[in-house]
Amino acid sequence: EPPASETDINLDVSFAEQAVNQKESSKEKAQKSKDCDAPLSNFRCPKDKTGITRIGDLAPQDMKKVCRLALIELTALYDVLGIELKQQKAVKIKTKDSGLFCIPLTVLLEQDQRKVPGTRIPLIFQKLISRIEEGGLETEGLLRIPGAAGRIKNLCQELEAKFYEGTFNWESVKQHDAASLLKLFIRELPQPLLSVEYLKAFQAVQNLPTRKQQLQALNLLVILLPDANRDTLKALLEFLQRVIDNREKNKMTTMNVAMVMAPNLFMCHTLGLKSNEQREFVMAAGTANIMHLLIKCQQVLWTIPKFIVNQVRKQNSENHRKDKKAMKKLLKKMAYDREKYEKQDKNTSDADVPEGVIRVQAPHLSKVSMAIQLTEELKASDVLARFLSQESGIAQTLKKGEVFLYEIGGNIGERCLDDNTYMKDLYQLNPNAEWVIKSKP
Repeated sequence: EPPASETDINLDVSFAEQAVNQKESSKEKAQKSKDCDAPLSNFRCPKDKTGITRIGDLAPQDMKKVCRLALIELTALYDVLGIELKQQKAVKIKTKDSGLFCIPLTVLLEQDQRKVPGTRIPLIFQKLISRIEEGGLETEGLLRIPGAAGRIKNLCQELEAKFYEGTFNWESVKQHDAASLLKLFIRELPQPLLSVEYLKAFQAVQNLPTRKQQLQALNLLVILLPDANRDTLKALLEFLQRVIDNREKNKMTTMNVAMVMAPNLFMCHTLGLKSNEQREFVMAAGTANIMHLLIKCQQVLWTIPKFIVNQVRKQNSENHRKDKKAMKKLLKKMAYDREKYEKQDKNTSDADVPEGVIRVQAPHLSKVSMAIQLTEELKASDVLARFLSQESGIAQTLKKGEVFLYEIGGNIGERCLDDNTYMKDLYQLNPNAEWVIKSKP
């Protein structure tokens, strides 16, 4: 097993910069061979004292900045490695504006949200996965053995008519039929699940020289996906991993599952490519490898690199500085005493909190805030535990994982903290933040 450092995904330094350094290094060939031989389970994100940021942890306004920075980073990485990155335009095709199959994900979700507010993954998609799981994940050849074509066609028509009415008989759907319907749903999306803009960029990942660079590119591409696509892809990959966990019985290894599923995600009718058997064969092999990476490295791929989060913090600080400057100018214009304003500003931010102490609030749980002394070892999980242990009433019934500690304001919009965040290190990075305990939206 190679030393951890060779398979650690460095999130502190720009990926493009790392690629430049590696190119200049004479050890490139040696690195490449070691890197490709390492088991995928070895690739991980090293722990960070200020906490790992996962997709879904940031407020929407910060996430927009993350996406813009990820696109710049991906373009630079592909450029360094000599790969052209073209955002593809979709071929216009007629789409339905209601139903289940062959309709855009966003339209489907709007439809579902009228039934179940807050839905992020299509209801039909969730139901097909749960139907497959009800039949047991030990079934041999699961996802590989197709259902009968005529039966699948009839089931499609019946689902379209009865799914939202709640009158569809799910007992009549065999497990292999449900798996075929799931694949059909993905394949027939008018725009591919991996998005039409970036599908070619996903396919190009197979041409990157090292495993680590392939994972870095996939990480940026996952960040760039629209929310609906990313959430649905995550649900799919988590399900595929559960299938693989039963490989002893179902004989579906990661590579088997990847080969079966890749064509549904990567062969796209909206790109307007003419079919060519040779091209499809080469592409099928390469895309199965990408599918393999997507399934096995979900934890790494759903992480926002630290260097990008730091750039967002920098942008926010810059904006605050400009706002403050504008405010001071305005106050001066209105003939206020500038010193008085600065003094007042200082007093309100430092109000009754001694040095080395943070004040944690939980407005949704209790009206009282709690002062907590920062120590070198204090983690976000300790703050949560301490707060919940002293709460009464509704908060006493809360379990771990129902509420989270958030870093709000200062140089970040809002960030949900990973349990292993060292509070003192984060406080030093963002001393003007507020600390709030609440549930995820």
